[in-house]
Amino acid sequence: MNFIAEYWLFFIAVAGAGVLGGLLAGLLGVGGGIVIVPVLFVIFTILDYASGLAMKLAVATSLATIVLTSLMSARSHYKRGATDIALLKAWFIPIVVGVLIGTFIGGFADGRILTLVFAVVAVLVALKMMIPQKESSLASGFPNASIQAASGVGVGLISAMMGIGGGTLSVPLLTAVGYEMRRAVGTSAAIGFVIAVPATIGYMLAGQGVADLAPLSIGYVNVPAFVALVPLTMIFAPVGARIAHSIPQRALQSAFGLFLLLTAARMFYSVWS
Repeated sequence: MNFIAEYWLFFIAVAGAGVLGGLLAGLLGVGGGIVIVPVLFVIFTILDYASGLAMKLAVATSLATIVLTSLMSARSHYKRGATDIALLKAWFIPIVVGVLIGTFIGGFADGRILTLVFAVVAVLVALKMMIPQKESSLASGFPNASIQAASGVGVGLISAMMGIGGGTLSVPLLTAVGYEMRRAVGTSAAIGFVIAVPATIGYMLAGQGVADLAPLSIGYVNVPAFVALVPLTMIFAPVGARIAHSIPQRALQSAFGLFLLLTAARMFYSVWS
C-alpha cells in the first residue's frame, strides 16, 4: 500500500472512530477514551504497526483529545454547580504525581504493558456494564487524607496508562464514598483535564526520536487522528445522548460490554502471541 492510499485509509478509519466514540459517549455516558483507545489500537495494528507502538499512539492521541473535550465538559458542569472544588484542590497534586508516573511507564516501558493494563480494566468495566448492580455508597467520604491522596495517585496513574480522562475510574470511586452521581460526573470532568494536559505533554516528549511512528505525529500524539477525532466526538456525543432516550439502556450497556470484552481479548492475544 503506498503512502497516499495508507494515509487516506487511516484518516477515514479515524473519522469513523470519532463518530463511534462520540455516539457511544452520548449513548452510554462513558468517557470517549474508553471507546477511542481500543478503536485506534485496532486501526494502528491493521495498518501494520507493532502492537506495543500501536497502543502508545492510541493512548497518547486519546489523551490529547481529552484536553479539549474535558475542558468544555468541566466548564459546563462548573456553571451548574456540579464540581467539588475542595476535592479538586486536595486531589490535584496526587493526581499529577500519578499521571507523571503513569506517563513515564507508558512512554518508556514496553508498550505491551499499556495494552495489558487497558485490557484488564476494560474487562472490569465490561463486567460492570453487563452485570446489573445496585448503586449504593460504601462510605460517607474518604476514611482519611492518606486514602484520599492514594486514590488520586491511582486514578492519575492508571488513567495516564489507559489514555482515559479518569471518569471511568473516578465516578464509581466517588459514588462509592457518597457522592451524588451528577456531582461525581461534574468533578470527574475537571479531573480529566488535570490528567490529560501533563499526560499529553509527557507522551509528546517520550515519543521524540522514536522510529516508525505514524505519519505526522508529535511524539506519540498523532495529529491527523487528533484533528479528526475532536470535532467528530463533540458533534456526535449530543446525537448519541438524544438517541439514548429511545433505546433500552440495558441492551446498549450489554452491547458495549461485549465490544470491550472482544477488544480486551484481542489485546491479550497481541501481548502473548
